[in-house]
Amino acid sequence: MDLDVFVAAHQAEWHRLETLSGRRRLTGAESDELITLYQRATSHLAQVQAAAPHAGLEGRLTALVVRGRNAVAGARSSSWRDAVRYFTVSFPAALYRSRRWWLTIGLLFFVLSALVAWWIGTNPDVRNAIVPPDHLNDLTKPGGEYEAYYSDHPSANFAAKVWTNNAWVAAYCLICAVVLGIPVVFILLSNMLNLGVGLGLMASAGRLPLFLGLLIPHGLLELTAVFVAGGLSLRLGWTVIDPGPRTRTVALAEEGRAVIGSVIGLTAVLLVTGIIEGFVSGSALPTWLRVGMGLTVEALFLVYALVLGKHAAARGELGDVEAADRTDHQPMAA
Repeated sequence: MDLDVFVAAHQAEWHRLETLSGRRRLTGAESDELITLYQRATSHLAQVQAAAPHAGLEGRLTALVVRGRNAVAGARSSSWRDAVRYFTVSFPAALYRSRRWWLTIGLLFFVLSALVAWWIGTNPDVRNAIVPPDHLNDLTKPGGEYEAYYSDHPSANFAAKVWTNNAWVAAYCLICAVVLGIPVVFILLSNMLNLGVGLGLMASAGRLPLFLGLLIPHGLLELTAVFVAGGLSLRLGWTVIDPGPRTRTVALAEEGRAVIGSVIGLTAVLLVTGIIEGFVSGSALPTWLRVGMGLTVEALFLVYALVLGKHAAARGELGDVEAADRTDHQPMAA
């Protein structure tokens, strides 16, 4: 395809579509013309993508097609219904479709953390190599650093700080999808080692129940959110290698929008964990109550992801935006 000839042949149609799509009121004849020109522009975009890819022309035609579609179908403004749909359909569908990734990550994470904790807790030489004996006492004693971490700061400030930090970690995991998710592995390993070391050191001092009582209320859901971010990132990275029955471009567009959209949901989940960590984990509430709250919110999240998400996925939801808001695709020649 000669792009110069192609542009010259259709330039007038594109200009006319741009003009009509910018008008607020159209006659009946103009409305029919707008629909015809919109359909032709969509076909032109598909031809360019298939036969002679050109970033500048593709960008121009994509913008023109979107503008034409909005004029034909009517631009839709966001509303509270979009937020309801996101949290009841899109986000749980994305969670369910990626469940094998984040559930596997979670299982491996806890198994490896337990092994590291056992290794440290049962080997004094290993503990001494990690932490000098005098510092170990400062970490694990009553009121020590591990325990004081949850009570040394005002609850509201601590909750905000934790939420911000965890939201950045989750967002970074999702961003890592652009490099196949490889950095996510190192983030997860770092968190696994930190948890394993803490469990092992507190177990060696006979204070493991206290440590778990401080960790479980917020930690289960917090770690699950990190597992989800890591799983979504790795899943998108794998889509680059194996897009399945879709073309790689379409697969990456659909899965990429689902990943980007999940940032909002994970931020909301981490807001809950930040509030629990700031106001519950280090509070004077009985340990059984704090642990019970942690187990309850984790169970509710799993039901949300695996039950509500399953129903959404069964209806064909991908965790993507609504079909009306997606870029138009025309069948392309093989």
